[in-house]
Amino acid sequence: MTDVECPPQPSTVRLVMREYEADVVVAEKTAVADGVVALRLEEVGGHPLPEWEPGAHIDLVMPSGLVRQYSLCGDPGDLSGWRVAVLREPDDRSRGGSVYVHESVEEGSTLRIRGPRNHFRLAPAPEYVFIAGGIGITPILAMVREAEAAGADWRLIYGGRSIRSMAFLDELAVHGDRVDIWAQDERGLIDLASAVGAPRDNVLVYCCGPQALLLAVEQQCSTWPAGSLRVERFSASTADADTVVNLPIEVELARQGVTLTVSADQTILEAIEEHDVPVMSSCRAGMCGTCETPVLSGVPEHRDDVLTHEEQDRNDCMMICVSRSRGDRLVLDL
Repeated sequence: MTDVECPPQPSTVRLVMREYEADVVVAEKTAVADGVVALRLEEVGGHPLPEWEPGAHIDLVMPSGLVRQYSLCGDPGDLSGWRVAVLREPDDRSRGGSVYVHESVEEGSTLRIRGPRNHFRLAPAPEYVFIAGGIGITPILAMVREAEAAGADWRLIYGGRSIRSMAFLDELAVHGDRVDIWAQDERGLIDLASAVGAPRDNVLVYCCGPQALLLAVEQQCSTWPAGSLRVERFSASTADADTVVNLPIEVELARQGVTLTVSADQTILEAIEEHDVPVMSSCRAGMCGTCETPVLSGVPEHRDDVLTHEEQDRNDCMMICVSRSRGDRLVLDL
């Protein structure tokens, strides 16, 4: 019998405006808690996926074109597949994304992915305090592994409605008493004063979870050294939504050689799209970082939930889906 060398599987990978995009197959679908499923995603041609770091997320593109962002929560060293976990949200909150994953995605299903992107990177530090609420454990899970591997001092406070609703408890159990499981039906709300402790130098606090938890942690860390707290939101902040005033602005697209007038009732992203200039976007709520754009001139008025205060103060980039200008003109590297 003659050996026949099989040709490699064709790749479905392409780079879209310098970002990785590919078709993936759902190799595994596993229930990891009440209302939470984990998906293992592998490139359909069997090619390795890009490297990623803890805190990264990807776009999951459904066959309908619906796009949702999910944090990578597997092993960064395993490039044969990526893992995401999806909480089933009520229809009015998920807008169909999580319901589709839970009801229609099966092992063998094909989806499209974009990314990864990371605006929630784990910065080097001798000590960490991790705080996760519910599905907010997903970006924190890989951070815990990295902190452990780096020999850092760390602890995790993980809260949820009940033990049954909390994903990945089995994986976290190997870390012993470094992990404090805080089931609300048994212990009430997390005691943040005790969990976070007094302000300390050289300690970073990472938090991901529902808006109420993030606001409480921000208040608890308000007297800590600047830059000590890093958060990631799953929903857009609306604190200033009723107080902002939009004025018309001019936006020059330096590489295109055109200047646009952005009216008061449209975003910069919408104005750019009207002129058929290709630009990537996803959440359109200032949360995912897809539309991050370099700023060459002018001062942005930042309204996103992606950049840290320090990154916003540099004024060298902006999220054009929500942010505007403090003056009447911006020049963007587009």
